[in-house]
Parts: sequence; structure tokens; C-alpha cells
Amino acid sequence: MGFVQLAEGELHYQLDGPVDAPVLVLSNSLGTHLHMWDAQMPAFTEHFRVLRFDTRGHGQSLVTPGPYRIEQLGRDVLALLDALHIERAHFCGLSMGGLIGQWLGINASDRLNRLVLCNTAAKIGEPSVWNPRIETVLRDGPAAMVALRDASIARWFTPDFAEADAAAAKQITDMLAATSPQGYAANCAAVRDADFREQLSAITVPLLVIAGTEDAVTPPSGGHFIQERVRGAEYAEFYAAHLSNVQAGAAFSERVLTFLLQH
Repeated sequence: MGFVQLAEGELHYQLDGPVDAPVLVLSNSLGTHLHMWDAQMPAFTEHFRVLRFDTRGHGQSLVTPGPYRIEQLGRDVLALLDALHIERAHFCGLSMGGLIGQWLGINASDRLNRLVLCNTAAKIGEPSVWNPRIETVLRDGPAAMVALRDASIARWFTPDFAEADAAAAKQITDMLAATSPQGYAANCAAVRDADFREQLSAITVPLLVIAGTEDAVTPPSGGHFIQERVRGAEYAEFYAAHLSNVQAGAAFSERVLTFLLQH
């Protein structure tokens, strides 16, 4: 574990895997932190130096006044790479992390080798969804985060998975309850305002898009939209709700590795 000093505070990160291996950056979803990727670590660290970090406003990273912008979060990633002297890396982001990945693919392709966008879309939701959530979280604070945690189980996991692997579901949803209300609201605004629909064709790095068949937050249609607009993009779909990396586990990891290890 470590911290990189940004202008406004510290960004929390963790590096695992062989020191001389290619770097793979993993970017968390809204309301989680770097440990959402724990299930992937045994497989990924066989081949990569894995760099996980808590997005601004999450986990142990800085919480600055909102609203945030996806560009701002993308520049945090570039600052992290610069601080660790990493010239280029693979990048895999889920949901909000996938929006950050899109921004990087459009604006900083020289820093990327391959890009994986999971359970995301070029535009996620409407202001009518985000604004009431932001208002509630800022008004009710930690109590609102607990309520969001309880509601998120149905969005993040299919009912059969939530029942069969309740411990895994709880480990992830507890991250939401522990997230800073201010940080969460500021990141909700970043997701609300992001719209890359007209810019996707600017992505030229090799791309894999992953979707969950039962994902109501970012349905497969959003993944197909991205794939169709990025030349040569690959597409994969798993039986999962919003957090396919957790629910599809080993199959998710295997598909990502197959893509990243192509020459």
C-alpha cells in the first residue's frame, strides 16, 4: 500500500505482482474501493504488476469538494502513473472506472497499451436519477449511505448470487456504506455529467468491452454501443448484474487475461 501526493491531498494505491511485469491498472466502480478487485488478484498477478487505487472520494484517497469531473479523475490516474514512473499500462475499469477508461482512451492513448471497459456506457443514467441521489446523500450523510448499501445488492448482483454467496456480496456492498457521503455525491456528479457518445471513435488502442446480461445499471446495449464505435473492439458478456468481475469471477478474469496477453 502507498500514497501519492496530489496537489489537494493523497491518492491511495496498492501494487502487487512481479516488479518487472507489465503494469495493469484497475479502476473501481462508484461506491467501492480497490478491494473490489480482490477476486481477480491471484490470476492477474501471475502475469502483471497490478496497480489498484481508490478513486478520489473513495476508500483512503483524498476527499475534496465536489462536484468532480471524469476528466479530473482521469488526470488523477495520469498523476499516479507519473509519480510511479510508469510510462504505459493496461487499464481496466468498471462502471465509473469504465468512464475514466473512456476518457483516457480518448485523451491519453499514448499512456495505454490495452483498454478494458466493464459494465459501463458512454453515458450512464439521466440527471433525474442522479440529482435526487446527490441531494439525499448530502442531506442525510452516513444514514443515506447505509440505505444505498441495502438497495445496491439488487443492482450489483443477481438474486441467486446474492443468496448463494452472501459473504461476497456483503463484502462489496459494505464498501458503499463506508464511502464518504461528500466523496460519493461528488463522484455521482462526475458520472451524471459524463457523455462520450460522440467521442468514442477517437479510441484507437485495442479495446475489450464486458457487459453483464442482467445489468440494469449499464445494460448490454451500452456495451454494444461502445463496441460498435471503436474499430476492432472485442465484446464479452457474462451472466451477472452490475459487478461482473465479482459475480463472474474466474470466467471474467480469464477473458480479460486472454485479451491482455494477445500479441
